[in-house]
Amino acid sequence: MFLRRAALILPKSRRLFNSSSGHDLSSSIDELNKEMEFVFGEAPPTSLAGSTESQPTPQDSQSIEKTENKTMLTHISVKGEAQMVDVSHKDTTKRVAIASCKVILGKKVYDLVSANQLAKGDVLSVAKIAGITGAKQTSNLIPLCHNINLTHVRVDLRLNPREFCVEIEGEAASTGKTGVEMEAMTAVTLAGLTVYDMCKAASKDIQITDVRLERKTGGKSGDWSRAK
Repeated sequence: MFLRRAALILPKSRRLFNSSSGHDLSSSIDELNKEMEFVFGEAPPTSLAGSTESQPTPQDSQSIEKTENKTMLTHISVKGEAQMVDVSHKDTTKRVAIASCKVILGKKVYDLVSANQLAKGDVLSVAKIAGITGAKQTSNLIPLCHNINLTHVRVDLRLNPREFCVEIEGEAASTGKTGVEMEAMTAVTLAGLTVYDMCKAASKDIQITDVRLERKTGGKSGDWSRAK
């Protein structure tokens, strides 16, 4: 019994690296790949098994993304775990942050507050002290905030007769290695909550709204101000 060896018909070969052929190296490689696909039924792999150039692993991809992407969540570690940011390498600079919020009272409660006729006493004065105290307690209230030395805290409350609300502005300042945005926002939030507590007997419909950072200065990111 004779075994007949099947003939393999290849396309006409080309002289790939002949400089007189007019093909550059890239074109020659493309032609070779087409011939291999014709013979073997599929295109050759883009990289060899023993090549030192391998596809990036998920960990490598995360590292690349972390390096190239300048906007990152600093309180998240590379493993996705919560962490307190190490600020020891940062420069010590003067840092200031200003935040604000509104407490919408409604006309009835607004009239009581403006006339200082609420049973618990002077709403604006008590809320002001609460806001200052709150700023100093920020690191105890928010787990990953640094315990920093504040050099100044200001909380102002103004009655707005057009909207029947209390407008609150808070400012925090420090000379250190991390910002004071959270201290300023905590100040206005605690002041707003105190206004609610002082007035809730007169109305449960009071709203605390628009808690936000208005501007900040200092630090690596520089100055920032909310667009008007």
